[in-house]
Amino acid sequence: MRNLIILFIAFWADAAIGQNKQVLFGLEEVPQNIMLNPGSKVPQKSHYGIPFFSQIHINGGASGVSTFDIFGKSAVDINTRIENKLYELTDKDFFTATQQLDLINFGWTGKSKLFYSGGIYQELDFIFYFPKDLAVLAWEGNREFIGYDFDLGEISTTGDFMTVFHFGVNKQINSKLTAGVRAKIYSSMFSFKSTHNSGTFTTELGDENSPNVYEHKLQNVDISVETSGYASLRELDGAGEVTSEILGRAFFGGNLGVGIDLGATYDISNRFTATASILDFGAIFHTKDVENYRARSSYTLDGIELIFPPIVDGQGTLPYYEDLEDEVEREVPIDTLHNSYTQMRPVKFNAGLRYSFGKPTDGGTDCNCYNMSGGVSRNQAVGLQYYSIFRPKGPQHAATIFYYRRLFNFLSAKATYTMDSYSSSNVGFGIVTDLGKFNFYVAADNLQSYGNLAKAKSVSLQLGFNLKIDRE
Repeated sequence: MRNLIILFIAFWADAAIGQNKQVLFGLEEVPQNIMLNPGSKVPQKSHYGIPFFSQIHINGGASGVSTFDIFGKSAVDINTRIENKLYELTDKDFFTATQQLDLINFGWTGKSKLFYSGGIYQELDFIFYFPKDLAVLAWEGNREFIGYDFDLGEISTTGDFMTVFHFGVNKQINSKLTAGVRAKIYSSMFSFKSTHNSGTFTTELGDENSPNVYEHKLQNVDISVETSGYASLRELDGAGEVTSEILGRAFFGGNLGVGIDLGATYDISNRFTATASILDFGAIFHTKDVENYRARSSYTLDGIELIFPPIVDGQGTLPYYEDLEDEVEREVPIDTLHNSYTQMRPVKFNAGLRYSFGKPTDGGTDCNCYNMSGGVSRNQAVGLQYYSIFRPKGPQHAATIFYYRRLFNFLSAKATYTMDSYSSSNVGFGIVTDLGKFNFYVAADNLQSYGNLAKAKSVSLQLGFNLKIDRE
């Protein structure tokens, strides 16, 4: 069991992947910025993402622990380091994995200066909360915890693998306000959820009527796991068939859902600009290939009552552990159900305040076409950003300060400093280049840890290639 805990921490601390794109948010030169705020200003007349390459995004981490904390060079024994971390972490600490890949992304200016955009992207989103009590029980055993109620309700995890179809409209309402909306259809290929669990496990000293010294009690246990897209995969033979089945659900073949994004940009003055957006306000309705498991019980185990001699009436060795397993399965039954369920999407909120200064990007005129609001676009800006995402045990937050610089007509950059659930010193950087109609961007954060990624509690990378046609 200890080895399993070591492997678990090593895997997730090293490979876990959240969803905040603080470098790209508000970076108007990147066409995919409109995916973070459908009400963003749109400088281009149209754009066409290179299929499968217009947005490649991985972003995530493990709060409270890094690979270096456990496996880094140290005079402290590794078992001591693991034990220290087990007691430092809480049931609010988590491991996340999020990945997005644009299959198609496009946008164009239509009549009445409306900007339309749409596309298809694939997304993986996973979160697992650290079940501290169960980890301590597995690591330490129950000998030193007589009378302690280990909380089974700390088990909480969700995961979704889906395709998202989206279409949005963006409009400049007046010289100060730009607003937008985006509709989404989700096609879930695989999903699971286990939240709102309850129950305790307690070891107590038995009384004079108990056959053993200790009693092990499961009290008010109610644990459930809801899945869709999983049951049918068990019947398939080989990875090829599994992959083919999952991909077959990508284009409206899975469980469907709907969602909406809303956003706006408002020029408070010719220097200050405020932005805000709400993303993925929606749900997926799981009705196909649904299989759920639920265990509900209260049960006291007195242990194994040994009978001597081991050979009784010629029966040979008694099947102690087989009998114990049968008893537990009988007293704590796991029901298999096929009830449909609804999975709410993790709603995300972005907001920002930007102050622009420096030289006008058009060479000094009073207005330019790049800034559709009619004001002067300047080559430098600083600002604040806020991000939150709703998760099963409450929202996760991030605060960012940034500096933006338009270096040349074809090159822009943005640097960020973020405090979030993973770190209070996350430094990020992104660049965007426009070479003719070819647009390329790359952004990453936690740059201070790239010399030794094992020390990073989160890692983020976004890059993409587009064809972009500027306004005349």
